[in-house]
Amino acid sequence: MALFKIKRYGANAAPPRPKSKTREWTDSLVFAIVAATLIRWATFEAYTIPTPSMEDTLLVGDYLFVSKLHYGTITPQTPLQIPLTHQTDPIFHLKSYSDLIQLPTFRFPGFSEIKRNDVVVFHVPFELEYPADLRTNYIKRCVAIAGDKLEIKDHQLYINGQAAPNPAGLQSKYFIRIPEANDEVTAAFRAQRVVDYQQPNGDPVLSEVPGYGLGYEVDCTPAVAAYFKKQPYVKEVIAETIPAGQPEINQAVFPDNPDYPTTLNFPGAPGLHHWNKDNYGPISLPKKGETVELTAENVPLYYKIILRYEHNEGITMQGGVILQNGKPLKTYTFKQNYYFMMGDNRHDSLDSRFWGFVPEDHVVGKAVLIWLSVDPYADFLHKVRWSRLFHTIN
Repeated sequence: MALFKIKRYGANAAPPRPKSKTREWTDSLVFAIVAATLIRWATFEAYTIPTPSMEDTLLVGDYLFVSKLHYGTITPQTPLQIPLTHQTDPIFHLKSYSDLIQLPTFRFPGFSEIKRNDVVVFHVPFELEYPADLRTNYIKRCVAIAGDKLEIKDHQLYINGQAAPNPAGLQSKYFIRIPEANDEVTAAFRAQRVVDYQQPNGDPVLSEVPGYGLGYEVDCTPAVAAYFKKQPYVKEVIAETIPAGQPEINQAVFPDNPDYPTTLNFPGAPGLHHWNKDNYGPISLPKKGETVELTAENVPLYYKIILRYEHNEGITMQGGVILQNGKPLKTYTFKQNYYFMMGDNRHDSLDSRFWGFVPEDHVVGKAVLIWLSVDPYADFLHKVRWSRLFHTIN
């Protein structure tokens, strides 16, 4: 005979009531949101490509997975926000976060350093109206890392004095001159996947350009440009490279450009005013722990870093001299690494040539895989670019 008996719920306790269907659904929804938030923050996140700045490597309509694990997951700076949102909520498009609490960031160890030629997603530095971790995500190729010396000569990128290998999908702007309007060239643009995303149907527009004549201004790879050179209906293919010493027409390049969204007022450094996107530099990228002497020549390069990205207090500028708490800074030691990002569509990319260095704490992750690709101009039966599905990104 048993000497005692264990009661499952205690001597007088009744068994718990079963959960209602509403409670079960609520618990499941909360669990799903928490799990999705943790996965999105710590491992992989899905993105889509909205602009042609990385063509021909990444196309408008590509859907990507971006790995947070490669470089290490970074802790949130702005913890008070609606889960699974970025800047606004998806329904009412209202602000989805509060910046009352701003935390220092920490990056967990990853299994890879940021390397040259990695395709990287990062928070764009110039959006000062948002906290750093909620700025718009950009995707570009990291062409130079901390400590590198970068220069562009006649459209060719040089790193530490050596010509850098060009990405396989590198695009540039060309003018395809034709003697007269011809339907063959439009058909060839579609066959060669040459697209003008500013047009409703994606077809480049025939126009008369002063100095060039009648033709089409397009972004394409050198291989596509070579194809058109051989066509009988094409008179000439002209590479539109800006000569050295000629400033940009519509927008000056960093560090002489007006900053976003406000202007940094400092005297321009001698010799920097005639850079353009095809002839740029030389410029050295700051490296963590490196100490530099601050001079009139390099203050325009480093002022934004010291003021905005290094979390310094009391930084001002007077007469081209950086001050901290009213005292001139003669030297400065950088607290983190900085990177130079450029689009593979070199003539249609707003990148580091225009707004400067990317701080390491703005880096989100490495683009690793295209899991879906949708052509915005194709008909229903040809909408999916099947050849790009599960395509790794290089």
